[in-house]
Amino acid sequence: MGGRNMLSMKELAACLESANCRNVKTYIQSGNAVFRSVESNASVLSERIVSAMRATRGFGPQVVLLTVQALEKAVAANPFPEAETAPKTLHLNFLASVPGSAGVAALAGLKAASERFVLDGAVFYLHAPEGIGRSKLAAAVEKCLGVSGTMRNWRTVCEILKMAST
Repeated sequence: MGGRNMLSMKELAACLESANCRNVKTYIQSGNAVFRSVESNASVLSERIVSAMRATRGFGPQVVLLTVQALEKAVAANPFPEAETAPKTLHLNFLASVPGSAGVAALAGLKAASERFVLDGAVFYLHAPEGIGRSKLAAAVEKCLGVSGTMRNWRTVCEILKMAST
């Protein structure tokens, strides 16, 4: 987590632990963490985490929670397996909810010739061989779909899955 609301991974882990999350492990300075929780309701747990961050840090970031099974399913469903060898070009945007299909046409109009994307439920897959830094498509995903999310490259997704599976 960066920008104006800085939060170290040590602080993130402490916030998660104060929200009754256990076995917390963080992944680099990325805002990603894996943990165990007895709370099975994702909405309740998300609000508990946001509340803990507001109480300790004064801001409440967006929280997207995934089960190990959901992460495994997203990895297995990758529609661009040939892009896995260039993990910085393959991105998964984990959306907060399943969007309607209305924004997909707008996204198709923004994509560069080299870019490909697939919306599969609440996961938006993007293969951007030229990178996402200047990609109009990557910048507009959440706005066009009307759903917030968190985008991670293939390497990060795989590392988080490895952490969560152990």
